Amino acid sequence: MKTISYLKLAASALLVLSPMAAHAAGDGKFHSIFDGKTLKGWRTIPRIAGNIYPGGPSVADLRKARNIPAPVEPEKHPAHWFVKDGMIVGEQETPGGGYGGYLITEKTYGDFEMVLEARPDWPADTGVMLRRRMDDWTGFQVLIDHRESGSIGGFFGNGLASFMAVPFKLNSVRDANGKPIGMELDKPETSIEPVTPEQVARLDYAAKPDDFLKAWKWGQWNEIRIRVVGAMPVITTWVNGVKIAQLDTAKMQAPNYDPKAILNFLGPRGHIALEVHDNDAVFKDARWGRGAQARWRNIRIREL
Repeated sequence: MKTISYLKLAASALLVLSPMAAHAAGDGKFHSIFDGKTLKGWRTIPRIAGNIYPGGPSVADLRKARNIPAPVEPEKHPAHWFVKDGMIVGEQETPGGGYGGYLITEKTYGDFEMVLEARPDWPADTGVMLRRRMDDWTGFQVLIDHRESGSIGGFFGNGLASFMAVPFKLNSVRDANGKPIGMELDKPETSIEPVTPEQVARLDYAAKPDDFLKAWKWGQWNEIRIRVVGAMPVITTWVNGVKIAQLDTAKMQAPNYDPKAILNFLGPRGHIALEVHDNDAVFKDARWGRGAQARWRNIRIREL
């Protein structure tokens, strides 16, 4: 197959839509992609990992090298997704079973602005995937890691060298009975997965942790806004109107991260997906609690 150059493919992003379709997509209006009653326009798929980066080794090879047990038949476990009271609910297929999955749009999107409301339990490791492939785990992810040592509003590269670009990490605040009642900044000395200077430096903009903590509404609905622009996109996130992070994926640097190879592999369009994470040998139930759910509503997109 002839390799498409980075510059040519970037330029072709401007020609993907016909003039009529481009006018409809860029009408300046937000359009709902969840009807509040059904999962029409969405599809459930399992969490099947592929290569660590385009052309690189597989996650299965990495697990084997590190003696990490592999999940058994993950392709049979797409998590449990359903609609209740005007919201999408995602949970592990069997509460405490350890298997996650994705709810993915049937339609693909290029440049867009997306607004949605989220209300995850604690702990619930979830997120919104962008430019996602339907048949492969690869794509950019906006993190909503509502768990210990998690990040909300930062970024992760699924199948894109597993890069992490985040402004901060978070921990729970607990009452005298050990019940989580809020969040605070993660403490490096006790963190399961502490933030590093490199992870922060990859961002073009990083909010101060206090700005996020003042904006986030514990136990309530929170509005997440995501803007995606460019063939290798600049991705920007807001929480309840507060700008959290911005990442230029064409300029970012991380080990084994190659923007040209990524653009050739993903192209300038992709699916959007909501996530229910698996449990694993490191976080165990601290990644997704038994019976935990992530909830979504008022999902709207404005194509640019």
